[in-house]
Amino acid sequence: METFLASPTGDVSIWVVALLFMGIAFMYSSVGLGGGSSYTALLTIFGVSYVVIPTVSLSLNLIVTFVGSITFIRHKHARFGLIWPFLVTSIPMAYLGGSLHLSQTLFGWLLFISLLFVAARIYLVEDLKLKMELGDLAKLVLPFGLGGLLGFLAGTVGIGGGIYLVPLIILLGLGKEKEAAATGSIFIWVNSLFGIIARVQFHEIVFSDYLPLIGAVAIGGVGGSYLGASQIKPKVIQRILGVVILIALVFLARKLLMM
Repeated sequence: METFLASPTGDVSIWVVALLFMGIAFMYSSVGLGGGSSYTALLTIFGVSYVVIPTVSLSLNLIVTFVGSITFIRHKHARFGLIWPFLVTSIPMAYLGGSLHLSQTLFGWLLFISLLFVAARIYLVEDLKLKMELGDLAKLVLPFGLGGLLGFLAGTVGIGGGIYLVPLIILLGLGKEKEAAATGSIFIWVNSLFGIIARVQFHEIVFSDYLPLIGAVAIGGVGGSYLGASQIKPKVIQRILGVVILIALVFLARKLLMM
């Protein structure tokens, strides 16, 4: 009988992974983040099938960002005029990405490049104090392109895109910090939803195998959102949990070189 997860160091119980995911969900949700890149990285390290990784990561993202999105909306930080241009293109592209049947090698390279950019964003890009001045046309057109690119990324590899989108909104002068965070949370939730819809239609996934992970993230996400109110800055949490992404990059690089 096959074990649920297998790593180069031996078999790993799904309950151990569930506890790790609960902690990650609590920490990320306490500062309004989703954590999809960390879930994807851990699933990669533990040797989960590349077909399954995006669906599980998107499902976990969906749970964690739901509470955050509702909170942002209730506190009136969500600005529809800022959000909709990103969603217009991200929704069809997330669905398209989720419907594709990628080879293991192509998926591996896409995930490697995506996580590499996440790591660069966490460790190399400091707090964005520089802002670019965009004309009215650029402010309208640019979100369509970014939304489509990040939506496709969500559907194919399971990374919601908020970690890229939030700083870009601030850098490009499209919104304030709270508005950017609200947009990122809602963006991740919507992309995750449509990515999952596509993957359920076009890929065979047995969700019952992953219920412990889904339950753990739900508990951690809700707990972090309501009880966290973390005094730790989001950047600090990203850098701590970013170590998981760095380890995953090493594992992925080794796998890709052996293919």
